[in-house]
Amino acid sequence: MRRPFVAGNWKMNGDRASIEALVDGIKAGLGTVKRAEIAVCPPYVYVPQVRALVEGTAIHLGAQDLSDQDAGAYTGEVAGPMLADVGCQYVIVGHSERRNIRGESDELTAAKFAAARRAGLTPILCVGELLAEREQGITEQVVARQLDAVIDSQGIQALADAVIAYEPVWAIGTGRTATPEQAQEVHAFIRARLRAADQAIGDDIRILYGGSVKGSNAAELFQMEDIDGGLIGGASLKADEFLAICRAPDS
Repeated sequence: MRRPFVAGNWKMNGDRASIEALVDGIKAGLGTVKRAEIAVCPPYVYVPQVRALVEGTAIHLGAQDLSDQDAGAYTGEVAGPMLADVGCQYVIVGHSERRNIRGESDELTAAKFAAARRAGLTPILCVGELLAEREQGITEQVVARQLDAVIDSQGIQALADAVIAYEPVWAIGTGRTATPEQAQEVHAFIRARLRAADQAIGDDIRILYGGSVKGSNAAELFQMEDIDGGLIGGASLKADEFLAICRAPDS
């Protein structure tokens, strides 16, 4: 049985005071969450603060990105071993904003995925299509290409200790959400593709949905057979809303 997983991606938001209030609010409601595993991914500079705030709780700590290099002369980069050293357990790789705003390729995403694993971090691998790609009917081709970049370079076994997040780019921060049926269709495609390579990995891997998930639509999304939780953006910045999403698998 795959345990539901809800991860908050805070993106480039927050300051020390607002982050303390946010984490305190989440902690206050943890007792109302029965099934879901919870993680939060603050901006790099606030990771140590959040680590201290969540210590001794069930909240896991993640980062939003990492370098494909482990150390060296890479000004401005943050390495996987550094993230592990400050207490991170998860790291997002290949988020659509990295791919489509920063121009990061499938190959670089695969290299970052490998770097995360070398550091003992669990990668949350993001895949998903642009609106134009959905309208062209090539969603599955795009998602398959993004998955295959990792599988071809790392092998299917590399996904045994990973999480996948399907995020239709046209639904991120736009207020538009894929219908549960649209999301399920792509999640089922991802799972079937992985099962074709390794049945156990395809069965066991958690596939999250990301794209304007809210407390009001999370339960309907998470009830789909192959949707195992969410990678949450804007709604993760409000404790009550984030907790409502975390409770959705209990309904």
